[in-house]
Amino acid sequence: MSRCAWPLLRRLPARAGLALRHGRPAAAAPSSPSSPSSLSSWSSGDGGSRAPDTSLFVPVPLKPGPGGAAGEDVGAELTRPLDKGEVLKNLNKFYKRKEIQRLGAENGLDARLFHQAFISFRKYIMESSSVSADLHIILNDICCDAGHVDDLFPFFLRHAKQIFPMLDCMDDLRKISDLRLPPNWYPDARAIQRKIIFHAGPTNSGKTYHAIQRFLSAKSGIYCGPLKLLAHEIFQKTNDANVPCDLVTGEERVYANEDARQAPHIACTIEMCSTNTPYEVAVIDEIQMIRDPARGWAWTRALLGLCAEEIHVCGEAAAVDLVTELMYTTGEEVEVRHYKRLTPLTVLDYALESLDNLRPGDCIVCFSKNDIYSVSRQIEARGLECAVIYGSLPPGTKLEQAKKFNDPDDPCKILVATDAIGMGLNLCIRRIIFNSIVKPTVNEKGEKEIDSIPTSQALQIAGRAGRFGSSFTQGEVTTMHREDLVQLKEILSEAVPPVKAAGLHPTPEQIEMFAYHLPDATLSNLIDIFVSLSQVDGMYFVCNIDDFKFLADMIQHIPLNLRSRYVFCTAPLNRKEPFVCTTLLKFARQFSRNEPLTFDWLCRHTKWPLAAPKNIKELVHLEAVHDVFDLYLWLSYRFMDMFPDAALVRDIQKKLDDIIQVGVCNITKLIRASQSAAAPGTAEVVSEDFPTAKRDARVASDRHGAKSPEALSIAVEAPALRRARNTRASRSGTRQEDLKSYGRGSLANRLLREGLLTQEMLRQLESEWQDQHRNGRYGFGSKRDDQHSSKETGKKRK
Repeated sequence: MSRCAWPLLRRLPARAGLALRHGRPAAAAPSSPSSPSSLSSWSSGDGGSRAPDTSLFVPVPLKPGPGGAAGEDVGAELTRPLDKGEVLKNLNKFYKRKEIQRLGAENGLDARLFHQAFISFRKYIMESSSVSADLHIILNDICCDAGHVDDLFPFFLRHAKQIFPMLDCMDDLRKISDLRLPPNWYPDARAIQRKIIFHAGPTNSGKTYHAIQRFLSAKSGIYCGPLKLLAHEIFQKTNDANVPCDLVTGEERVYANEDARQAPHIACTIEMCSTNTPYEVAVIDEIQMIRDPARGWAWTRALLGLCAEEIHVCGEAAAVDLVTELMYTTGEEVEVRHYKRLTPLTVLDYALESLDNLRPGDCIVCFSKNDIYSVSRQIEARGLECAVIYGSLPPGTKLEQAKKFNDPDDPCKILVATDAIGMGLNLCIRRIIFNSIVKPTVNEKGEKEIDSIPTSQALQIAGRAGRFGSSFTQGEVTTMHREDLVQLKEILSEAVPPVKAAGLHPTPEQIEMFAYHLPDATLSNLIDIFVSLSQVDGMYFVCNIDDFKFLADMIQHIPLNLRSRYVFCTAPLNRKEPFVCTTLLKFARQFSRNEPLTFDWLCRHTKWPLAAPKNIKELVHLEAVHDVFDLYLWLSYRFMDMFPDAALVRDIQKKLDDIIQVGVCNITKLIRASQSAAAPGTAEVVSEDFPTAKRDARVASDRHGAKSPEALSIAVEAPALRRARNTRASRSGTRQEDLKSYGRGSLANRLLREGLLTQEMLRQLESEWQDQHRNGRYGFGSKRDDQHSSKETGKKRK
């Protein structure tokens, strides 16, 4: 080694402290930033913290480059140029040494990180035209047998911390993501002694009514509800009672005072409540939603953070224990007031079985749009009018449909709806009829599943029948199909499982602090690492962040500051709607260029003005455009200068609402137009959660060979009905028996009775089936047919 290299080595404290000589540790050195003491705690689980999910640690790419300021290879001048072949051999020896792997683990590098760091370290050395002088000298020593491969560890660790910056700040990241004491996040609420009153009871028990009465009598108050419809209802009722009240939702601000002064009372969606403004009374509605995987954090925030003398909490009794436990941690007692249902609710002993048995005041509950379309068309085929309500309809359209159904002078006496009627709408329903008791859900892995509706939701929907104060003093519940009724009774008789945990969500401030430590990480990756390191106690859980991450990944390539990026990622949209997601992307791109999104720009993008829909596909698109307008309004309250035309957009949104209402009123015409435009024989309207009727019929026909009228019945059976039966049958282990007993000769008669099938159509179906059978189309031709066919072939050959 060159003599002049020694002064450089004396200035390497990391080498003296961490290098290993032939497997033996060097003499102890004073602790330094590179020492294991600051990193080993999180890998060994000290303090009860779990080891992080290192699969989330994305390495920061380092570009190979010259070591000197001007590209000079100082190390080569001090020693000699490196033999890259020898360097590669020694690097691989370094990687395989157990002592190095153990030392890496002590410094926070588990097997995954150690491997990634080594690959990057090796690539950096092999592809660099020159490396730093100190590293060059060490590599030269090792290649000349004047050093040991263990001497590379300080340089390897330094490189690892460059590509994995979280290794140097793990303790800080853990402190930032510590979610074990949420009550301490709200010092204003902790500074006062609040009185908590829990109004517990089922649907239609008057629990919310009593809380609202106290809200109206207070000098100031805030109502926090889960839906815009509920907030709007309280806003109207409060102002009708001569109590000035403002409306605050994510997309709208409506002031009771003409001069836009804030009123002492506010009705808002729960995400929009202020935890800094003092109130006399606060009402938190539907508290059981504190367990919601996506929105539960908003109820937790309101419960712990509202600065009000009295907090009135309304919801299911299943949440009483959790709320009491949460308030125990804040030193506040909970007064529980129990309520019973005001009108009787009866589960009938018979199913509807046929739409011919519908009566005024009936509501058929479906769990997919396709079933909504199918049932509503069958009802109107009988000369009856029906109202339609489902989740993606605009609030104004839902209210109009509800008004139409409730109006005693309107000929519309039947309602077809999804579980969207469970809350937010006052409906005069005599009887709830479950078209199915299974519902599509998405599990934790993002996979679609079919399962029976939970007891809590079944009670919420069933409870809409026989509302107190309506023309129906008693509610009734049943199912469309006889075999569903037994299971519905079991579901409704079960106790609602207690709410066990409250949702939490990282705040923008926490994510900003994370980004300060990890400036090169993407927002999606920051969120993943935050959740991985977060610590919560048994009363809380971290809410699902999949939608947030989806939007974060979608706009990652757009240059935005972190706070703006976070706001865009919290936008309330359905990621299953491509048009809305594409619009958000365009909004973000325009925003990043500092170009205001004007009314004219939005009209060009949405092709406004729009005509009334001619089919279901156009209706669905109009609903998506309405969501785009909602998105614009939501962003306009967060970036007023960049989304300046909120008033104009709100005006055209009202016009669009009217257009959608016309489409919904003519929904059966749209369905017919959609089906006539499709291939002959299909029943496909909108591809949603399950296979379409066309594909279901083909699969069933192929499976059964279309050998009998029974098989033909199964082949053309309505997919929603068969799905419900198959799910229950598989759960009980008697799927085939159910199929046989249910399908045998019953569907054709039912279709004839309901007017969906005529005798002529049935004869045509039988004739087609017989022709297919004779021609051996499904491979089931008789032996005689085969012989006859062979004879004919022989004659042709002659």
